[in-house]
Amino acid sequence: MRLSAVIRRPVVTRSGQHVGRVVDVVIRLRDPGYPKVVGLVVDSGRRRIFVPAGQVAAVQSTRIMLAGDAVDLRPFERRRGELLLRADLLGHRFIDVSHAELVRAFDIELASGPDGWEVRALDTRRLRRWWPWRRGPAAQVRDWKDFEPLLGHIPTTHRRAARRLRRMRAADLADLLEEASAGERREILQHVHGDSELEADVFEELEPDIARRLLADKSDSDIADVLVHMRPDDAADALQDLPAERRHGVLDRLPAEYRTKLLALLHFHPTSAGGLMNVDVLTVSETMTVADALAVVAAATTVQPELAGVVHVIDAENRLIGVARVARLVQASPQAEIGTIMDADPVRVNATTDIVDLAILMADYDLTTLPVVDESGRLLGVVTVDDVLESIIPEEWRRREPPPHPEYRPEPAEDQSA
Repeated sequence: MRLSAVIRRPVVTRSGQHVGRVVDVVIRLRDPGYPKVVGLVVDSGRRRIFVPAGQVAAVQSTRIMLAGDAVDLRPFERRRGELLLRADLLGHRFIDVSHAELVRAFDIELASGPDGWEVRALDTRRLRRWWPWRRGPAAQVRDWKDFEPLLGHIPTTHRRAARRLRRMRAADLADLLEEASAGERREILQHVHGDSELEADVFEELEPDIARRLLADKSDSDIADVLVHMRPDDAADALQDLPAERRHGVLDRLPAEYRTKLLALLHFHPTSAGGLMNVDVLTVSETMTVADALAVVAAATTVQPELAGVVHVIDAENRLIGVARVARLVQASPQAEIGTIMDADPVRVNATTDIVDLAILMADYDLTTLPVVDESGRLLGVVTVDDVLESIIPEEWRRREPPPHPEYRPEPAEDQSA
């Protein structure tokens, strides 16, 4: 049964006396499970009243019949945790968790469950903000559990939404934020805020202007908490985008070692090798064995994954003398010295190398990382291919309709004892 078929349907008592017409349906969320219908909001002509679901005897094609003749005529008052299907959900936006996109509910499917009526499905179609000329499917009736409503003013939605959204990829959450309204962005970020690593990853994926606006709404302490979990190069860019009068306050709240890294990166142009490089680099000495080098990799739990595929061999003066891919180390004898298997003449750039030269070098030599050195050959940092791609992708490509997202796997069973 569709909500659209219930709205405006007459409600009568057992003896046939007219009570009024349905104007809304009241539900409570259940986690896990489908939302339970707790009653109807009925317009009696003089006021809106509440009819509990337990008083409904039959839902007929032309009317809703009650089990008795007595009706509570007191004005309806919403209780804490209650949702109104028509006022709160119909026509409002939901997060399609399976496809990582925003959709709008055009109708709501109700069905009889073990303990009464439940909300079982939504009739949605994809919201196409930037491509209005492309027609979406006329209707998509899908399981309620595939979605999360964006209803920040309803406290009972928070715990479940936070848990489900934290399972999503940072890039997908960033896409949602870029499409969401200001209020929706605040709500999505509130759900993600409890996971500092995920929140930082989301900010790394956001378009700079949106990231700047969202960070500006935070306190200096909250901004510092986001930055310290970001890659130093991305954090430096985010810090640079903040208003000048706020940078010092944020810097003062960062750990001293991390603050030093950011200040060093701020000296370089954002699209130069120095501005793009990450300063958290895996380094070893040439006298180390393969086993020693692999131990360094294993212990580097805070290094970005894209940087953990190559170790950089340096001398006592921090000069770069070679690189070795971790895959090569895994294949080599554990007792072999790193100096015997490293590439002793790696491609390298200086801090002023521009983005075009970086892209050409990485394409010509099939590189995923590129070391950056100073005029004396000392290792300063490493540029990764993802940062280069991010800088060279044309803006018009970003306005293309994104490809469909793969389905997420079902959520694992939750511990009900918690």
